[in-house]
Amino acid sequence: MALDQQAKKPGKGVWKSGKGKGRHHPKGRQLDDAAWDQVRALLGDAPRRRDLLIEHLHLIQDEYGHLSATHLRALAEEMRMSMAEVYEVATFYAHFDVVKEGETPPPALTIRVCDSLSCELAGAQALKAALEDGLDPTEVRVLRAPCMGRCDTAPVLEIGHNHIDHATPEKVNAAIAANDTHAHVPDYETYDVYAKSGGYDALLRLRKDGDWKAVQQTVLDAGLRGLGGAGFPSGKKWGFVRDNAGPRYMAVNGDEGEPGTFKDRYYLERTPHLFLEGMLIAAWAVEAAQVFLYMRDEYPAVLEILRREIMALEDAGVVDKGYIDLRRGAGAYICGEESAMIESIEGKRGIPRHRPPFVAQVGVFGAPTLVHNIETLHWIARICREGPDVLSSTELNGRKGLRSFSVSGRVAKPGVYLLPAGSTITDIIAACGGMAEGHVFKAYQPGGPSSGLLPASMHDVPLDFDTLQPHGSFIGSAAVVVLSQTDSARDAALNMLRFFEDESCGQCTPCRVGCEKAVKLMQAPRWDRDLLEDLSAAMIDASICGLGQAAPNPIRLTMKHFPDEV
Repeated sequence: MALDQQAKKPGKGVWKSGKGKGRHHPKGRQLDDAAWDQVRALLGDAPRRRDLLIEHLHLIQDEYGHLSATHLRALAEEMRMSMAEVYEVATFYAHFDVVKEGETPPPALTIRVCDSLSCELAGAQALKAALEDGLDPTEVRVLRAPCMGRCDTAPVLEIGHNHIDHATPEKVNAAIAANDTHAHVPDYETYDVYAKSGGYDALLRLRKDGDWKAVQQTVLDAGLRGLGGAGFPSGKKWGFVRDNAGPRYMAVNGDEGEPGTFKDRYYLERTPHLFLEGMLIAAWAVEAAQVFLYMRDEYPAVLEILRREIMALEDAGVVDKGYIDLRRGAGAYICGEESAMIESIEGKRGIPRHRPPFVAQVGVFGAPTLVHNIETLHWIARICREGPDVLSSTELNGRKGLRSFSVSGRVAKPGVYLLPAGSTITDIIAACGGMAEGHVFKAYQPGGPSSGLLPASMHDVPLDFDTLQPHGSFIGSAAVVVLSQTDSARDAALNMLRFFEDESCGQCTPCRVGCEKAVKLMQAPRWDRDLLEDLSAAMIDASICGLGQAAPNPIRLTMKHFPDEV
């Protein structure tokens, strides 16, 4: 019997191969025409490329406040992708709210309360509880969230896209009443102002008759190392990428997610073109066909600044339209790892790649890729404008260079401080005006939670690359959090491990299960030191990337330096 004849019979489905009524449509979610029209209207003329999946998910999330199953199905249809691919990406990132059939969408307004260490010290848990008690959950959703890069003004929360510093319930109620839920863009140095003071002269001169090897040597002479945390000599990367045949790309890591770190935001909200010129110089050095600028979603004001100033560069003819491709993260700390960031740029889940091959050989779209951090590129511009002495002429405690320390916690004046690379925690606290009133220095986190906790007795160790490794720590992104006699080292370590538990991408068992197990063990009245040590060793030896390898540092250093607390 022909299919069309069978379909006309009452109770008979088209899709059948045996007895029974059969189905009237294929398996899986069906395409809703209205949702499809809405998705096509949002995407407009934008390309339907696979690597733009996350950008397109943002368009839907921003418009409707969530990602419905019907919209995800429509997006999959429009991009000629499987529903499974779209769904796995949408559910990987914290800032996407996937709502299935029959589920209630989240309220129109979301408040994210930062609960990373600096904010927890400043009372984030009490703030979150007060908001939950005082607000209507059907109108406002209150969530805990990881570091928002505003540790100097803790406690911090984000209401919509508006960050409220030194947050209180009263400030939140006032913002809701005024509908003040959008990002506030601070005053900053625009393209016109920067160009009038000699900005981009170095870039244009190099493009005309520059020698990339000479610039590379200048960067090496300055002693610049990667300031995202790894500390690899910056100029050497250029040669590694140039050794590979083109096309080559550049990927800028703006996913400053290490709790306690806010130096990149500090510079981008003030002098974005120093960074942008450094970025274009590095792109010139490796002959990058395109630059992908990956910026974390927690920085909405920075994203707006970059949109404006990239357009200004295009209008001024400094770059071709589309040469700088600004990509917006979606709330995943793991995308600070360079290969996970590249996966995200390609529109996938941010899962670190196995290495080798390294990204200098096989990066974005399988091509050789140069990866630099925001502050690193900030310094490349200054080195090319002012010479290598801008860094190498400063020396302290046998260390050369300058470091931007993000300082928060129990100090009088938290903030970003540009200090000699050999500065000790004593020097840093002094630069901050000393300890906050009533607080006595007890411990410090030298480089984010990955670096663990060190006691006040280690106050004379220079905080720089290579100086902390003998003590089981490292400088990382120079995110310094200072603790006092009012704080528990044990509670601080637990806060750090909870962060790692939340942010593990889940790819490898040692990290995924190890972080979860560690949190449970650390909640016991007394820590099982032997079991925690065995767990730490397994995580360090077998985790794929730095998250799992460094997560045990708070455990080990707390047991070593604060044994009476555990």
